[in-house]
Amino acid sequence: MTEPHTVPPEGTPPTVPQLDVRAAEPPASAAPPSTGGFADRPPGYPSALLWLRAGILRDWRGVLGAFVATWFYLPVALLLAFWSGLVFAVIGLFAGGLGADDQVPQVLRDAPLIGSLLEAFLTRSGGVLGGMAGFAAGFLVGFLTVFVVPWLGAENGVLTVATGLAGTVAAAALIGLLYTLYRVLLEPRLLVVSGARQPSRREYARLRPVLDECARRLGLPSVPRLLMEDDPVLSNARTYARHVVVTTAVLTEPDDEVAALLSHELVHWRTGDEITSAFVRGVGLPLTLAHALPTWLMRTFPHPGTNFVVFLFFWPVLLTMRYVVLPLHARDVRAAEYRADLGAVLTGHIDGMRRVLERRLSFETGRSGWDEAVCATHPPHELRLDALERASVAGVSAGADQPVTAERLFGHSGPVGTRRTWLLVGALLLAACVGTGGLGVVQWAFFRPQATIDGYFSALADRDSDAALGFLNYPIGDADRKLLGQLLRGEGYRPPTDIDITKLERNGDRADATVTYRLAGERRTAGVTLHRADEATAGLFHGWRLSGGLTSLDTPFAGPGAQLNGVALPGAADGPAVLLLPGEYAATGPASALSETPGETVAVGPEQGSATLQLAPVLKPAAGEAVQAQVRAWLDECAKQTVAAPPGCPFRYYGGSAQKVTWKILEYPQITVELTDPASARVATPNATQGKVQVSGTNTYFGGDSPFTDEDEFTVTGTATADGDTVTFRPTTN
Repeated sequence: MTEPHTVPPEGTPPTVPQLDVRAAEPPASAAPPSTGGFADRPPGYPSALLWLRAGILRDWRGVLGAFVATWFYLPVALLLAFWSGLVFAVIGLFAGGLGADDQVPQVLRDAPLIGSLLEAFLTRSGGVLGGMAGFAAGFLVGFLTVFVVPWLGAENGVLTVATGLAGTVAAAALIGLLYTLYRVLLEPRLLVVSGARQPSRREYARLRPVLDECARRLGLPSVPRLLMEDDPVLSNARTYARHVVVTTAVLTEPDDEVAALLSHELVHWRTGDEITSAFVRGVGLPLTLAHALPTWLMRTFPHPGTNFVVFLFFWPVLLTMRYVVLPLHARDVRAAEYRADLGAVLTGHIDGMRRVLERRLSFETGRSGWDEAVCATHPPHELRLDALERASVAGVSAGADQPVTAERLFGHSGPVGTRRTWLLVGALLLAACVGTGGLGVVQWAFFRPQATIDGYFSALADRDSDAALGFLNYPIGDADRKLLGQLLRGEGYRPPTDIDITKLERNGDRADATVTYRLAGERRTAGVTLHRADEATAGLFHGWRLSGGLTSLDTPFAGPGAQLNGVALPGAADGPAVLLLPGEYAATGPASALSETPGETVAVGPEQGSATLQLAPVLKPAAGEAVQAQVRAWLDECAKQTVAAPPGCPFRYYGGSAQKVTWKILEYPQITVELTDPASARVATPNATQGKVQVSGTNTYFGGDSPFTDEDEFTVTGTATADGDTVTFRPTTN
């Protein structure tokens, strides 16, 4: 407990609150080695978790600035905006200079004085105005492009953007936490690498009593580990999460100034300011790493030429740090510096702190390029002196109405959380676990490769072509989609049955499965390949798509009238081959009075890339007999003629001037009928089955009549066509 702090009379030094806390006694020997882990962390925190939480959650502005600047690619946006603005400015410069006066309305151009003034103004300044407008438009377009392009692939709108943003926030927070733990846990090693060392016995005897006394007056039961840095010129002291590093130049300073410096550093250590800065650096780690190189170059080679070249190559990173990250983080850093200065007020060393600030000693400066990028934002010394004066004269902190006490300076750490807080946290964790588990169940039940295969064959069983196509990674046009729907709804369709996934192997975004099924009365096995879908359902679940899955059906002999499950198939001239889903299809061909097409069954499996459907028409037996009868009737009509050369007939007499000619069919030819298409056929007579005809008559020779009788073979050729329900034979005329 601290005693009440009273305001001293004017002109007397402030009374230091007497704290009922025993100071840490320095050991007789050198400093003990660090125990590692979270050893030497500040007191007043019930656990290391609360210590880290207090530092991490304190500066939300700095964290937000580092997050936006790093994870939204702000330097890239600035670079693209500059070059886009430059390109647009050149375009606007020429466009404005060449065509600005044409944009003035004719009424204004014809107006006395006004028209000439506008024309002169635009002629001389149109290019400049166009260039300025082009640069502004290009800068805005280029800047916004970097923020918009990463989200253009969002298939599910706001939910996809929200989940992507949540994932980015989680990644940034995780990196920030890991970096903070890295800085805290490996802090002894990192300080040794940077040049810090253990103090000698003389240095320890000089500084440790002062450090213990300041800690006692601040109410701190322990102190951070004390390390030294060899610098005989610059008086400097700086605080880390578990250590205070003091330069050797401090050893020559007066005791009250040394005590003021150490009081300042103890407040930094107790309030966990290094944890805050480490988390901000961790959230913006890619950006701070990119900033480390130019800052190192400018610090190592301090020359205007070097600075110009470095700025020329790294200006987007430098500007982002200077005008985004630093201003947002500076508020917390400046408040921490004012708060740390009050430590000298509480320990009674305000005069020493005043002399330190008046001489502008550089203590608590940046430790590295990263720290310069994020933390080197100390308030001006004059303002710090101003705050010390107000605290010294009034006995209160600047802008407050209460005395400066350890309790007010450090606050109440308290427990990690109240009962209500823990109940709320537990409820949120339970809801998160239940929600995550539920999402996992949904993913397992509906978005596994097995679920895709089951859904695909179930859609086929339901004759739902649209649902089945939804499981395929295959682009298909509207005409083919409509035809597939008609085919699956047809009476002749039989889907695969007895589906069983016997094997499935996953390799990243690819899965290979072996599926057995029954089709056309036999058991079959097919290998199918699946790929993980790029788009997400509800922005959360990535399903799987079957590669291929459609079979190309070729019908080389099927003409108009060919049907599949009662649906007319397009002819070869009407488009590409028909695409089919797995299953059994009943095919029928065209029929006429001349021919008929035997029905055919087509069984298509998921592994097939193509299938062939013959649908070859055959001659009807009755049609062949009808053609034969028509041929005989036609020959009989030819035989009734009494001329030597019956017109259109397959036989004739060539023996001079014949009279009283008669014809008699001795043998009718045996014809063959060969289909050329479902409605027409070629009629021919083989050599072995030619017909035989007898011709009789008289020839006139030298005024006398001479009777003759002759026999000859003949053939019949022609075409047979289907005319409705009848067959018509048409002989070939010579």
